[in-house]
Amino acid sequence: MKLRFAPSPTGLIHVGNLRQALVNWLYARTQGGRFLLRIDDTDSERSTAAFAAAIEEDLRWLGLLWDEKAVQSQRLDRYTAAAERLKESGRLYACYETAEELGLKRKVALSAGRPPIYDRAAVTLSEADKAALESEGRRPHWRFKLDHSAIAWEDLIRGSVAFEGANLSDPVLIREDGRPLYTLTSVVDDIELEVTHILRGEDHVANTAAQVQLFEALGGTVPVFGHLSLIAGAGGETLSKRLGTLSVAALREQGLEAMTLTCYLARLGTPDPVEALQSLDDLVAGFDLSRFGRATPKFDPKDLEHLNARILHGMAFETAAPRLPEGFDAALWEAVRPNLTKLSEARVWQTICRGPVVPVITDAAFASQAAELLPPEPWDETTWQAWTGAVKATTGAKGKALFLPLRQALTGLDHGPELKALLPLIGRDRAAARLAGETA
Repeated sequence: MKLRFAPSPTGLIHVGNLRQALVNWLYARTQGGRFLLRIDDTDSERSTAAFAAAIEEDLRWLGLLWDEKAVQSQRLDRYTAAAERLKESGRLYACYETAEELGLKRKVALSAGRPPIYDRAAVTLSEADKAALESEGRRPHWRFKLDHSAIAWEDLIRGSVAFEGANLSDPVLIREDGRPLYTLTSVVDDIELEVTHILRGEDHVANTAAQVQLFEALGGTVPVFGHLSLIAGAGGETLSKRLGTLSVAALREQGLEAMTLTCYLARLGTPDPVEALQSLDDLVAGFDLSRFGRATPKFDPKDLEHLNARILHGMAFETAAPRLPEGFDAALWEAVRPNLTKLSEARVWQTICRGPVVPVITDAAFASQAAELLPPEPWDETTWQAWTGAVKATTGAKGKALFLPLRQALTGLDHGPELKALLPLIGRDRAAARLAGETA
C-alpha cells in the first residue's frame, strides 16, 4: 500500500492541506504502507522553491516524514510520453477555442438550461481546418476524450459513487503553452510511482471520475479513492494557502505544539473527542478512517489553546528538555508545567525561581514578619504549608489576605503554579531578599 500527499508549492500549507497530509500519513502507518511526498510544481508561474522548502519544513516539524519524494518538474518527460500514447490511441485531441469562445459556449448552454459540457466541436476539425487555425497564430490545448459510459467506485469516505461519462466535459490535459495539467500529471505519477490509495478533498470528486478513465486509458490500475470533506474556518469561510489563512507556519509561530495540531486534525470531522496525546505513535494507534463523516467540520483556533495546555501538562521533561532554556531542570519542569499554555512561558518561571525578580510588596510590615518566620533549609513541598501556618498564627492573616501578598512578594505576580512547588526552587536566601523588597 502506498499513499501520497501532493501539495503545490504556490503558498504556505494551511490546516486544510495539513489535515489531508495527516490522514494519508496516519492511514499509511496503520496499514503498514508507505507515504509519498509529491511536489506538484508544474505551475511555473506561481510555484517557488521557497514554498517547496517551507512545505518540507512544516512536515518535518509535525513529524510527518515521508518514505519517498517526487518532484513533478523533474518528470516532465513522463507526462509528454503519456500524452503521446493518448494521442496515438485517439483519446487526446487538439482544441483551438480561445478562453473567450469557451466562455461564450458556457453561457449559451446555461441560458438554454443545459449543463456547460464541452461540445466536442474540435473532434470534427480536419487537418486543413487545424492548419488554418494555426496559421492564425492559434495553438491547441488538448482534451481527453471520455467514454460516455458509467463510471463508478467505492469511496472510502462517501461510499458508492457513480457518474455518467456523457455528463462530464472532456478535461483539458495540456495547455496551449504545452504545460501538462494536474489531471494528467497526477495520474501518470500515481501509476508510475505505484500509489494504491488516494485520500483527498471532496472538491476532487468530479476530477476522480475523469481520472478513473484516464488510469484505464494509460494501462494503470485504478487506485482506491477516499474523498474527505473540506474543513472551513470558524466562521464557515474557505481556507486559502495563498492568503496565509491558518497556515501551519503561522500557528507554529504562535507557540503551538506540533502534537496540538495533529491531535486536533486527526479527529476533526469525526464524532470522537480530541485527545491530548503525546506522540504520533499514540495517534496512529487510535486512528480509524471509517470515523470520518461527510459534514463540513469547522476549524476553530480557540480550541487549540486549551488543547495545547493539556498536551504540555502531560509532557515528560525528556520531551520538553531540548527546547527549554539552559539550566532548566526536571524539578522546575514538574513545578511549572501545570500552568503552561505555551512552552515559551517556561522561561518566565525559570526567571522567577532563579531570579532576578522585582517583588511586589503591598504591606512591608507583613512581609517583614513573614520573612522572620522563614524556616531553615532544606526545603521541600511541605515547607510552604508549615511556613504559611506560622505566618497565619502570628499575623492573623488568612485566605487571600495571607496568600496573595506572599505570592506577589515571592514571584512579582498574583497568579502562577502552586507555591508549595515553587518555594523550594526559589530558596531561602532569595525568598528572604524578596520579602525585604529587594530585587533578587
